[in-house]
Order: sequence, then structure tokens, then C-alpha cells
Amino acid sequence: MKKPEIRKVVTHVEEIRYEGFKALEKSIKRCYVAAIIKNPFAGRYVEDLGELTEVGEYLGGYLSEIAVKVLEGDPIHNYGKGAIIGLDGELEHGAAILHPKLGKPMRAAIGGGKAIIPSAKKAGPAGTTLDVPLHYKDAAFVRTHYDAIEIRIPDAPMPDEIVVALAFTTGGRPHPRIGGLQLSEVKGEDGLR
Repeated sequence: MKKPEIRKVVTHVEEIRYEGFKALEKSIKRCYVAAIIKNPFAGRYVEDLGELTEVGEYLGGYLSEIAVKVLEGDPIHNYGKGAIIGLDGELEHGAAILHPKLGKPMRAAIGGGKAIIPSAKKAGPAGTTLDVPLHYKDAAFVRTHYDAIEIRIPDAPMPDEIVVALAFTTGGRPHPRIGGLQLSEVKGEDGLR
């Protein structure tokens, strides 16, 4: 595990109480926590990206613990992850952070999660927008929870930075009614159903 050089952490929380001309029976909180980190490999090609994999392990726990606090202990239903790589970096730098080791400490911090963690990554200048996909943490086929959250940080990433964001919700979409696997039907054995 390696602690990155973090310029700042951005936390965004919203609470949906009303949607589509109807109040929700229970509000849904949606949040993301993003770290803007220095890219140690900006501006050069490096074959071994192991350092970024270790950074991902650190950020998986660190950012998830912040999210658990700001969601005030409400049970987490959905999760997702994303990265915006500054223009002096590569998409593979974001992949090295997001995929090999980030998930285990993320799941530990939120109390589990059997489904794959959906992700998105792209390169861009400061202010680039990224839609981070979300789905139910224990069964990816729960259609009521397919969603996304938009992330945009006006001054990040700088060319030599990476924005790493983890996203969570305390419920599915407001007023879901398109059928499919329901929460009450989840077996939670294989991460799919």
C-alpha cells in the first residue's frame, strides 16, 4: 500500500427526497469522494505500474471510509469507481489504480460487496466530467439500482494529476418500475443475482 501525494479531497453528497412529481417514501443519499493526486508517471512511459496499484489499495480504503462517515452510517446499496487522468498521463495509469487492488479495502470499509465494482475512466483537462456507473453491491443484475453519478472538479485534473473517485448510494433509483431482479430476490452468492 502506498499513500499518494494528495492535493485535495472533494466530497459531494446529495439527498433525493422528491423525484418525478412524487415524494420518496425514504430519501436516497448519493455521494462521491474524490482524491486529486499527483501522477508519478506523468510525461513519461513506465512499464511497471505497480506503484499506482499500491496507490489504488490505499485510496480504496481511505476514500470509502470518508464516504461511510458522510453517509452517516446509512446502509450502502450501490457503488462505483472512476478516474480522470490529466493529459500528461495515460488511461492505463487510471486502470492501474482502479482495478488490481482498490476493491478489497473499498468493500471492507463499506461492509462487503460481492458484485464487480463498475468503473469508468478517461483522460482530459481540468473540469472534465465523468459519469461513474453504479449498481447494487451484492448482485449486479438488480435493475432497480442501475444508475450513474456525475463527477466534475473545476480545477482538476491538472496535466500531471489524476482524479480518483469512489461513488456510493443508499438506495436505487427513485421510484423504480421497470422490473427485473428485485432486492427481495437477491441470493448474494455470485455477485450477479
